[in-house]
Amino acid sequence: MGFFNLSSISGSISSFTILLLVLGFCCSFSSTEAYDSLDPTGNITIKWDIMQWTPDGYVAVVTMYNFQQYRHIQAPGWKLGWTWAKKEVIWSMVGAQTTEQGDCSRYKGNIPHCCKKDPTVVDLLPGTPYNMQIANCCKGGVINSWVQDPPNALSSFQVSVGAAGTSNKTVKVPKNFTLKAPGPGYTCGIAKVVKSSQFLSSDGRRVTQALMTWNVTCTYSQFLSQKTPTCCVSLSSFYNDTIVPCPTCTCGCQNNNTQPGSCVEGDSPYLASAISSGGKNNYAPLVQCTTHMCPIRVHWHVKLNYKEYWRVKVTITNFNYRMNYTQWNLVAQHPNFDNLTQIFSFNYKPLTPYQAINDTAMLWGVKFYNDLLMQAGPLGNVQSELLFRKDQATFTFDKGWAFPRRVYFNGDNCVMPPPDAYPWLPNASPQQAVVLTLPIMAFVASLAFLLIYV
Repeated sequence: MGFFNLSSISGSISSFTILLLVLGFCCSFSSTEAYDSLDPTGNITIKWDIMQWTPDGYVAVVTMYNFQQYRHIQAPGWKLGWTWAKKEVIWSMVGAQTTEQGDCSRYKGNIPHCCKKDPTVVDLLPGTPYNMQIANCCKGGVINSWVQDPPNALSSFQVSVGAAGTSNKTVKVPKNFTLKAPGPGYTCGIAKVVKSSQFLSSDGRRVTQALMTWNVTCTYSQFLSQKTPTCCVSLSSFYNDTIVPCPTCTCGCQNNNTQPGSCVEGDSPYLASAISSGGKNNYAPLVQCTTHMCPIRVHWHVKLNYKEYWRVKVTITNFNYRMNYTQWNLVAQHPNFDNLTQIFSFNYKPLTPYQAINDTAMLWGVKFYNDLLMQAGPLGNVQSELLFRKDQATFTFDKGWAFPRRVYFNGDNCVMPPPDAYPWLPNASPQQAVVLTLPIMAFVASLAFLLIYV
């Protein structure tokens, strides 16, 4: 019987294990980069409905439905792009426009709206003349989230496409759809033919149907959206004097050598010029100088402890001088949300992506009261208090149980402090001191009794 070379085998196994781990990591990253466990079915669905054929093409209504529960598209709005499959042109548009016309020099009579092979479309602004509008257009590209504002969770436009000889048998779906909202983050799939959409007339008495419908699904990934986080969480409690701040350099560091002007002090005489120098359409954050350098900080304070209840104060602070957050929302995950009793000055809805578990809450501002989170400054914060009923089987202040597991702001995952930094209960509470004193007093009494009678 021969002998095995254990060193060579272990080396091969080690190398093979490392290879498997690398491959597993790559596969898992590519398959889960756009997956959100708190909103597993969230997406933006684009419907391309052909409404009528024309002598040289067709007229379509394009609608974007935001089926994401808490992630919305904020100013300056969406940009939608695609690549034509053949030599199509856009003769006219209603409710939107392309950013470029392209080269239309081969047309001698009527000039198309756009002749580019890969057009980019943007929404029209509010106040657009009525004859240039269709339903659900002209909101500056802003689309609200599905839970927060369902009637405004969609956006539409009409496009007249020129493609000679096109019919339902020869028409080709556009390719390579891209969605910017307003920056990167969304990945769109391939357009597919689905059951034709139906439309209800304004008086509710007639239903019409599209001649043909294509669907495109776009999913969001925070990793693709930005290189660094956009928000962080700080913690405090009534039973500990420690205030746990956001981790240092969470969203960036104050390094004026490599990033001059990345932040500005609130009392700086150059604040106004720094804001204006960014330009009207510059939405890159200009934040107040902090240790964390995040545009948004969420503070969770365990405020009070009652016999059957406990209270939390949540404060959201805007450190971004260039952004007012309209229709903001906050998502927090904590096991006691199944016993949330009362909430003050915020709207609330439970999120239950897994029906048996109710541990996630979506919070947002009350309209005309605090639904606008102002830019950095004295008014740049909103706050509320949450009252929870205790579940005696699970409730504890020990080991950081009273703090949230995850926090999202406007759909982006906020960075939490490390668990070992959480405010802990004191080593000896008053109740513990009383309990420990009793056996000590008994021991002293017994010792005195023995000394007396010895």
